[in-house]
Amino acid sequence: MPRIKSLEDLQRVREEALQKRQQKTGTGNVQVIVGMGTPGIAAGARDTMKAILEFIEKNNLSHIHVHQTGNVGFDSFEPIVQIVRGEDQKISYGSVTPAIARRIMDEHVLAGTIVSEHQIETQ
Repeated sequence: MPRIKSLEDLQRVREEALQKRQQKTGTGNVQVIVGMGTPGIAAGARDTMKAILEFIEKNNLSHIHVHQTGNVGFDSFEPIVQIVRGEDQKISYGSVTPAIARRIMDEHVLAGTIVSEHQIETQ
């Protein structure tokens, strides 16, 4: 947490926090859903979520809605990330490390190409 020495510092910290919150809760035409149930967290879902949010912030993306869900039900594939682009079918990815998350964000979310070697069937 940065040191707050003035009213301007407080305002800057507040604005940064609001921007990060908007990235998690804002509406967009792309949804990124991260499984954050107990098995997901134990498998590293927090780091995966952090990598996704950092990717969005670094690339100044505002059309992506990121949120977390509970246990997806495929514990052996945790952490699980699901992507929904517009009206497309939900695509699920398993064993998503931060590096894989960045690749999914770049290739699937931005370019529309499914990263098939990490895709899992959840239906």
